[in-house]
Amino acid sequence: MLEPKKLALLRIAQILHKYSDEAHPLKQEDIAAYLSRDYDIEIERKAVGRNLSLLKEAGYEIIATRNGCYLEKREFEDAELKLLIDGVLCSKHISPHHSKQLIEKLAALSNAYFRSHIKNIYTVNDWNKTQNYDLFLNIELVDEAIETEKQITFSYNKFGADKKLHKSATHFASPYQMILHNQHYYLMALNEKWKNMGYYRLDKITEMQITDRPLTPLRTVDGFENGINYKNFSAALPYMFTDTPEQIELLADNSVVDQLVDWFGYDIQIAPQGDGIRVQLKSSPNAMTYWALQFAEHVEILSPVYLRDKVRTILENAYKKLLVAKIN
Repeated sequence: MLEPKKLALLRIAQILHKYSDEAHPLKQEDIAAYLSRDYDIEIERKAVGRNLSLLKEAGYEIIATRNGCYLEKREFEDAELKLLIDGVLCSKHISPHHSKQLIEKLAALSNAYFRSHIKNIYTVNDWNKTQNYDLFLNIELVDEAIETEKQITFSYNKFGADKKLHKSATHFASPYQMILHNQHYYLMALNEKWKNMGYYRLDKITEMQITDRPLTPLRTVDGFENGINYKNFSAALPYMFTDTPEQIELLADNSVVDQLVDWFGYDIQIAPQGDGIRVQLKSSPNAMTYWALQFAEHVEILSPVYLRDKVRTILENAYKKLLVAKIN
């Protein structure tokens, strides 16, 4: 379908964006050929030159060389786009379908030659990603509920032996924040039935709806009188448990300092002790149980005593199971 010539200015800008870079400059006759092929716009080479001058006056950074001209800068550099694409690929909370769509949109922000450098776009199905396609709808609904200060209701799901999500409970909750943690999006919301703060994986939520009930103001919730302290929050709840953070002391090998800082932040207190270190930090006891078991070879909990005993009991029971398995 023929396009009016007055669209040539817009189309030339699009052609420069799609087909040009420093390694692929375009001559005026090249641009005219693209106009004819892609948009059925026929203009002379001189008209192309006039439109290029207009684009420069409008602020487009067009570089002219002996071999032609090209668009020097875009909204994102290729290295920045690759970084964003890697982030999409690594995000377990984004389904393969939505990942492909997002990567296609990101790739379109560069030129036609960029796609050949992002082979990962074709292997997105091989990544371990959620199969819940409600994620983006959930994000929109949570945003709206927070903005309008309304409660939400939703079904929370858990994986079954068939590796599919199955409904486990229906919740009414006051939403306050969405948090990206451990490659998953969590909804931070007050469970209106139990009146405790919960952290729900957004990719495990289905059937979300906004209700007419007003949400419970955050500052009326026990422990959140001053709002959310994000710095303390992320360090205290590495596994997004809902129990109250406590002061914890432990001994550790120097080899796990990286892990301690990664999980609990820079506010932990570290002092040398013997061949290792003595660490004081604040964390969810339930989260610390899992973390200490993960690094059991390198970590010893000192206090609180009940937490030390809990970890010891778990390890003893695990050892007994190994003995039984060996006998059988």
